[in-house]
Amino acid sequence: MSLKSALAKPFAKRIYKSVLKWANNPIETQEKVFQNLIADAAETAFGKDHDFVSINNHSDFVKRVPIRDYEGLKPYVERVVAGEDDVLWKGKPLYFAKTSGTTSGAKYIPITKESMPYHVEAARNAILLYIQETGNSKFVDGKMIFLQGSPILKEQNGIQLGRLSGIVAHYVPKYLQKNRLPSWETNCIEDWETKVDAIVEETLPENMTVISGIPSWVQMYFEKLQQKTGKKVGDVFKNFNLFIFGGVNYEPYRAKFENLIGRKVDSIELYPASEGFFAYQDRQNEKGMLLLLNSGIFYEFIKTDEFFNENPRRITIKDVEIGVNYVMIISTNAGLWGYNIGDTIQFTSTKPYRVIVSGRIKHFISAFGEHVIGKEVEQAMQEAILETKIRVSEFTVAPQINPEEGLPYHEWFIEFENEPDDLELLAQKLDESLQKQNVYYFDLIEGKVLRPLVIRKVKKDGFKNYMKSIGKLGGQNKLPRLSNDRSIVEGFPHVD
Repeated sequence: MSLKSALAKPFAKRIYKSVLKWANNPIETQEKVFQNLIADAAETAFGKDHDFVSINNHSDFVKRVPIRDYEGLKPYVERVVAGEDDVLWKGKPLYFAKTSGTTSGAKYIPITKESMPYHVEAARNAILLYIQETGNSKFVDGKMIFLQGSPILKEQNGIQLGRLSGIVAHYVPKYLQKNRLPSWETNCIEDWETKVDAIVEETLPENMTVISGIPSWVQMYFEKLQQKTGKKVGDVFKNFNLFIFGGVNYEPYRAKFENLIGRKVDSIELYPASEGFFAYQDRQNEKGMLLLLNSGIFYEFIKTDEFFNENPRRITIKDVEIGVNYVMIISTNAGLWGYNIGDTIQFTSTKPYRVIVSGRIKHFISAFGEHVIGKEVEQAMQEAILETKIRVSEFTVAPQINPEEGLPYHEWFIEFENEPDDLELLAQKLDESLQKQNVYYFDLIEGKVLRPLVIRKVKKDGFKNYMKSIGKLGGQNKLPRLSNDRSIVEGFPHVD
């Protein structure tokens, strides 16, 4: 055992104890975060506009600060982008994490000197809690890779600008620098396919122990490794035993990954975003990720079925219920206030508070009032994969409102790794699972408003080519699991 590996265990134990302190006192922890945020931002332009000096509790905050998405906060953000001080948070941000919006075009999410450390600390702590639980620290001696965006940053009015993953790349601790791959030069390659090819060449001779990234893009890396070597990834990297992922639900990819790797490996799920690092998996055998209540983020929650009401009820951590879908609202030490990040979550535990991401408030199908969400289609697919042993590369779902004949239906576009023997049986299993999960969908099928779902087989690399065609191949980009219109699937290459 190396010195680095040996030192990791007592460090992990110390971090575990510090996490327990706030996790076991969630209400007090969030109240302290709330009071600090209000006090620190009272003299900002936003704080003055919303009378922060008179805010004493959450009820006061709700009266003064409405829920906003990026469009609602944009006038303030534009002032920050223009170089103005003390607008959303004291001083200027260190960075803008630039993300691609749909209605907003490019979005500029501020990251401040107060918020930046939490992005780094959360990723580190997720690994340390894994070490504390499993006792496995040998992987710290091997090479680690995170498939991420370019670390090249631009400057605008004294503020660094780049992708979140590229910004975070500048904060890899010194003790991990020698373990980190890819090289700086490879990481700076902009074209994603060229970059992955270079990563394959760079990692092949190395002792890879940790591989991390968004599953859909790690899958491309694994496939290229297999094409290059003719071997399973687990045979290429014999000491690879930890996969760290975030951004999407891993379960639809699990069977495919285990086939590519050739064996099972441990995994850690993360929940990072440009707006903050919200949660990470703290236990291998517990469902859900530990919600980070001590990271400069104050959380509010609105039930999804109330969200579009005129005045939906905003609750704090103390009033949430297990198994209910909530829209998550955040206020942060980066200057986001009453901010709707667009994610929907469910609590799996309240001692401690653990969550799963159930979808996006904008990503649903309710063309007929069924309000099917991402979690439901992913669970249906997961159950079907377990029953039929199929492997799926990617899929998305859209409503077919005006079919050429017959009743409308949900159309599932699926790219298979190995095609099922009976496509109709698979469609039946998916539909039955969806009906069990969603009573509205069940009623529409029973009432002959909808007919059962239809599967379209997507050609190999169809999804990859689609993402490439819209300039969103690789990095942190993700394909929506479902949508309420046909903008994604219209003209999509598939096999009838």
